[in-house]
Amino acid sequence: MRLLVLGGTRFVGRAVIADALARGWDVTALHRGITGGPPPGVRVLHADRTDTPALAAALTTPPGDQRWDAVVDTWSGAPRAATVAARLLTGRAERYAYVSSASVYRWGQHVDETSPLVQADPADDTADDYAAAKRGAELGVLASFPDALLVRAGLILGPHEDIGRLPWWLGRIAAGGRVVAPGAPDRPLQHVDVRDLAAFTLDALQAGTSGPFDVISPSGHTTTAGLLTACVTATGADAELVWIPEADLAAAGAEPWTHLPCWVPQHGEFAGFLEVDTTRAARAGLVCRPVEETVADTWAWMQREQLPPQRPDRDVHGLPREIEEHLLRHRSG
Repeated sequence: MRLLVLGGTRFVGRAVIADALARGWDVTALHRGITGGPPPGVRVLHADRTDTPALAAALTTPPGDQRWDAVVDTWSGAPRAATVAARLLTGRAERYAYVSSASVYRWGQHVDETSPLVQADPADDTADDYAAAKRGAELGVLASFPDALLVRAGLILGPHEDIGRLPWWLGRIAAGGRVVAPGAPDRPLQHVDVRDLAAFTLDALQAGTSGPFDVISPSGHTTTAGLLTACVTATGADAELVWIPEADLAAAGAEPWTHLPCWVPQHGEFAGFLEVDTTRAARAGLVCRPVEETVADTWAWMQREQLPPQRPDRDVHGLPREIEEHLLRHRSG
């Protein structure tokens, strides 16, 4: 298989390239050359995705002037860039996969792949609304590749994460002491290891699978307690998980998802948030490894390498110290 990865130097693209190389595929990566480079053995094309003439030149001038069996696009910015790339690759690629997001579904209405989607414009040159940006990119890709594979990822965790969710929990728990643990310990958690996402994407491309898939573990694959206990085990830390009820977290101003990564309340506007039916992806071959493996491998990576810089298009994650101290002060030890 001849694979072109648009991106490939960070989290998801990096995992896709690693998996493709392990399969013995012929891999080309197109990127800006700013956040490092792909591993040896990968053919490299350089271009800024937002510069259409530069992108066209990279894809149509030797060594970029070739055909690929499959393309994987991991773009998460303005939809227009994904739309243009797909149009330029028409006639140059047989199959196309776009790594999208479960955010493309209308808020509070996501049940499975048939759920209502947000409105979006594939020609939009802004990315102010993440959900609309991802859906707009989907529409742009589908305009050129109607049988594209849409990988609607949920919460992605694993080594080389550049969002800062699991690394924050691991860092905080490694520091030891009393740690705020949010909500109910048995709160279901849905996530996907980045390596499992990559394997699903490449398997589906090889099989000629098309259409949208919610690529995320079954609800209850693990729980909040499962994730945090795995962090304690992986780090070997002398940490005590102090479980704080949802109401107390809200009263203290602790924000779900950002202050407390990977977690949202079970009630209110987040009801049903981590209870999506992922049967379709499982039937298409998605296999999700245990959370303990994801956590342990992420911690091992954090010990080996320097963490990537904070992405400017993502919120900073982690519970502010003053909120943590306030919550723990009002809980008996």
